[in-house]
Amino acid sequence: MKRKNIETCDVTYVHSREVASARRAIPAESTLEALTETFKVLGDMTRLKIMTALSREELCVCDIASLLGVSESAISHQLRFLKTMRLVKYRKAGKMVYYTLDDDHIQDLIRVGVHHVKEASGGSRG
Repeated sequence: MKRKNIETCDVTYVHSREVASARRAIPAESTLEALTETFKVLGDMTRLKIMTALSREELCVCDIASLLGVSESAISHQLRFLKTMRLVKYRKAGKMVYYTLDDDHIQDLIRVGVHHVKEASGGSRG
């Protein structure tokens, strides 16, 4: 059955070699589950703003709260969650605690995602 706006083949033929190659490209279930959780975390606007800011600068809770216009308590809660998910890390300097992204892979995810969205929308988004 054909659906509107979805292109489908007119015949049924499975390309076995290509399917086998594609099957090998699919990561293990546990990896996919972890990736799904990461994308869920990134699906929250506040967390994504925090991570985008941290991709540019090392910031403390007060900095992030000021930047986003959100309470320090709310930012602390989000940072705790992001730390648990291994997306951010922190370092202490005297009485200050500074946050950064956990590693370059997280920064790459954000950068590539922003690039994709800008490209898909014709570059009209900031």
